Amino acid sequence: MEKIRCGWVGKDEIYQEYHDNVWGRPNYDSRDLFAKLCLDGQQAGLSWITILKKQQNYEKAFLQFNPEKIVLFDEADVERLMQDAGIVRNRLKIQSIVKNARAYLEIEKEGTDFSTFIWQFVGGKPIQNEWSSLDQVPVSTKESDAMAKALKKRGFSFVGTTICYAFMQAVGMVNDHTTDCHCYQSVSGE
Repeated sequence: MEKIRCGWVGKDEIYQEYHDNVWGRPNYDSRDLFAKLCLDGQQAGLSWITILKKQQNYEKAFLQFNPEKIVLFDEADVERLMQDAGIVRNRLKIQSIVKNARAYLEIEKEGTDFSTFIWQFVGGKPIQNEWSSLDQVPVSTKESDAMAKALKKRGFSFVGTTICYAFMQAVGMVNDHTTDCHCYQSVSGE
């Protein structure tokens, strides 16, 4: 019997693996959250499967999303990355990862763990939604609005409210698996 998954998951094995084992599962690791926020920004105007299939290329190109190394990137690095067919070759998106690394390090320098900063928008624990169908799932919420505003104020880019909500879904800040999905119960902790 085939597993029931959320309606957005296609037949592609990489998509199913991501949905079943990553998407919606709470992640409190600051570096993982930084990487995921950057990757979600790369998705702007594209489908997530496009970025998911390029994730390993991004990890290599951006040194495993190590912010201390990324902030050292200069214009020559941006030009080099503009020639990298393994990632989306958009100058603003490439520059946004460097900009986001600076903002991430600034938050950490102030003594706030990035995970704590991010999770504050949901009070430190996942919001458990109960959507019975995909068309009930919002594209943004007051929490994603607040996150987007705070991140932009801190100097992050490609962090609009829709990107922030997709990020919140992916890192388990909200459980948006539909109630018929085989992952819903395990993610909700019920």
